[in-house]
Amino acid sequence: MLRMVAWRAKHIKENTFILILSFIVGLLTASAALLLKTLIRLVQQLLTSTFATAQVNYLYLVYPAIGLVLTSLFVKYIVRDDIEHGVTKVLYAISQRKGRLKSHHMWTSMLASSITIGMGGSLGAEAPIVLTGSAIGSNLGRIFHMDHRTLMVLIGCGASGAIAGIFKAPIAGLVFTIEVLMLDLTTASVLPLLISSVTAASLSYFVTGTSPVFPFVMSMPFSLGRIPWVILLGIVCGLVSLYLIRGMNSIEGLYKRFAHSILRVLTGAVVLGGLIFLFPPLYGEGYESITLLINGHPDVTTEGSLFYAGRSNPYLLLIYFACIVIFKVVASASTNGAGGVGGVFAPSLFIGCFTGYIVGNAVNLWHPGAVSECNFALMGMAGVMSGLMHAPLTGIFLIAELTGGYQLFLPLMIVSIVAYITIQLFEKYSIYSIRLAQKGELITHNKDKAVLQLMKIDQVLITDFDVLRADMMFGELIEAISKSRRNIFPVVDAGGKLVGQVQINDIRNIMFRTDLYRRFKIGKLMVSPPATLHLSDNMETVMKVFDDTAAWYLPVVDADGRYIGFASRTRMFNVYRQTLVYYSAE
Repeated sequence: MLRMVAWRAKHIKENTFILILSFIVGLLTASAALLLKTLIRLVQQLLTSTFATAQVNYLYLVYPAIGLVLTSLFVKYIVRDDIEHGVTKVLYAISQRKGRLKSHHMWTSMLASSITIGMGGSLGAEAPIVLTGSAIGSNLGRIFHMDHRTLMVLIGCGASGAIAGIFKAPIAGLVFTIEVLMLDLTTASVLPLLISSVTAASLSYFVTGTSPVFPFVMSMPFSLGRIPWVILLGIVCGLVSLYLIRGMNSIEGLYKRFAHSILRVLTGAVVLGGLIFLFPPLYGEGYESITLLINGHPDVTTEGSLFYAGRSNPYLLLIYFACIVIFKVVASASTNGAGGVGGVFAPSLFIGCFTGYIVGNAVNLWHPGAVSECNFALMGMAGVMSGLMHAPLTGIFLIAELTGGYQLFLPLMIVSIVAYITIQLFEKYSIYSIRLAQKGELITHNKDKAVLQLMKIDQVLITDFDVLRADMMFGELIEAISKSRRNIFPVVDAGGKLVGQVQINDIRNIMFRTDLYRRFKIGKLMVSPPATLHLSDNMETVMKVFDDTAAWYLPVVDADGRYIGFASRTRMFNVYRQTLVYYSAE
């Protein structure tokens, strides 16, 4: 391998090689996406193809439970690592690990999600495949010893290829990487993303055909007079996406409180199985229900449920759909919380589709024939996705490419923008970034914050200060001053814990009083530092403390309070400038 790396460096230019890698990443991620979709479909067909449509199927109570148990055992005993929340993992790798993802992410999340979703887990396969694709890009770059900046680009290529491959949506793949992963890309780095997206989408077209994932035929052309109803839909979608973010986080938080994983899995299995038994559309990704709604067959979604007999009652059907929207959040969060592996990409499409149909149906009940319920179901997907991910462009282009509904491009834009504006009033972060933001580990499009997140406190740490003990005499301090290049001295106790500091300016007036050399101990002369930093502090916190104290040096301690060194404001500015130049270079 080292010979290959050396040959590449000698014969292939860096920029050209990155384009070659982006092409390979596109092929590999599309192959992984196709494999994952095939696995899920095979498992679902094997388990549910014999289900009757007009009667209740009690196996809905069993399959999801088995899926959760199998997934939990796989993760606990084979993977032995956390593989939940795939997109969040990618964001963390970008923010905190300089584009490095573990090699097992190239297959473990894909296999685990096929078990979870295929057996009824109410999640989507997109987040696991984004993690898989990003891991492929990251590890391929590491094999060829690419620098950190290139690893970031290759992670983006993997994510773009994953979305483009699984949805046959090359534009959405590119936009997703820019909006959701929040990479601060230069012009030169966009080209590899395009290559990966187009390559992945082309392979998917070649294998599965050129028809969209959700075939859609528009029955009612859009007119400008319906814009007020579209704005209303956008507001509702923004509120529903808020419910989805808050509900998912809260319910998953409840599952984390269980002391034992067995109890967590059993609880999730009972909740998930019960909900799917009552509402069969909650089984798996729910893409069949989406296809039915956008093509005007809402009654078919009641098949196999207790509501089958009431399929001809529009009010009962509306109540049934409202319950599906409400409980889809519970089912998805329970799947994740109980140890299942999957993402919220598909649930957002599912909930958005049902939300749009509900709003369209409610408008028509009040004002018959005012809107197309099928069109609203399609636009609802864009609205909820835009609000959930804080990514209106992704919502617009993905739904247009998923359905072929380009004739509805204007209302898709309106719904997505209104939903995004609505949720911004209540929630600053997306479903993917909120967990990292709460820990202060999120990289953003704000270049100052992004660069600070890429820096570490040990980069600004200076350790060549002379350390004094509080029980030492004043004379020993004078001797240390005579040999030191520093004008500040940390003071520690017998256990090495920081107790104060001495600055030359504070003792200048008594430095030459030899009669005091044996009278005072350093503990009498030291002062408390203006602030103390910890090794675990992120650089945004460090910068704020420096600004608040106006200090040039601040002591750094470990978790037990032991002195480590001093952080330098001057060194921080130098590292900041170097990092900014490095990651901004073309």
